[in-house]
Amino acid sequence: MKIVVIGGTGLIGSKLVTRLGEQGHEAVAAAPNTGVDTLTGEGLADVLTGASVVIDVANSPSFEDAAVLKFFETSTGNLLAAEAAAGVRHHVGLSIVGTERPPARGYFRAKVAQENLIRESPIPFSIVHATQFFEFTRAIADEATDGNTVRLAPVLYQPIAGDDVAGQLGKVAVGSPLNGRIDIAGPERFRMDEFFRDALASWDDPREVVADPHAHYFGAEVEERSLVPVGDAVLGTIRYADWPGRVPAAK
Repeated sequence: MKIVVIGGTGLIGSKLVTRLGEQGHEAVAAAPNTGVDTLTGEGLADVLTGASVVIDVANSPSFEDAAVLKFFETSTGNLLAAEAAAGVRHHVGLSIVGTERPPARGYFRAKVAQENLIRESPIPFSIVHATQFFEFTRAIADEATDGNTVRLAPVLYQPIAGDDVAGQLGKVAVGSPLNGRIDIAGPERFRMDEFFRDALASWDDPREVVADPHAHYFGAEVEERSLVPVGDAVLGTIRYADWPGRVPAAK
């Protein structure tokens, strides 16, 4: 089966291409650096020729509210139109746990717009909602840093390994379209401030983690269950303590 992975050279996309190839599928990485640009439409018709499934894991280069909305609306609109012309039978989109709740963050609003385009398209689809990735732990800590203090909300947090995300996306892609969504999350649930306190300790990082109910998470306050699934979810198998990238090579 030919499966095109949009964003196929990135963090999740590259893992997907490798996994699907090992399973015997013709997995094609599509990204600007392979000659496929969903913002302009360049290369889409060619790469989608003969494709049965498209998995979209592309991300916006900017998280500014207007820019990220424009990216997902333009990219997804162009992609779905090209898929319809090529006869693609299953569109799989990666999104974020919590977008079905009123979104305060611009990035979440942009993902809602993307999901709406997918649902309104005639192409059978599956949407996978994932929690935050282990791989962004350091970036989140840095974003929350003020001087020598890391301010984080004491809310529920259930991050997942990128390998688990790729594994679940691959399973969904080769199955029948859900015409709906599933939630995926890590196998363990933490308090966000406690998770990062332990993470920084493992890095020998001297910054102090402070629990602040009003701390912003990428631009907005979060509530107790904003970052975790509500209801059923498929859980990954990799615990953070066992994840190879837990302790960065560089201090």
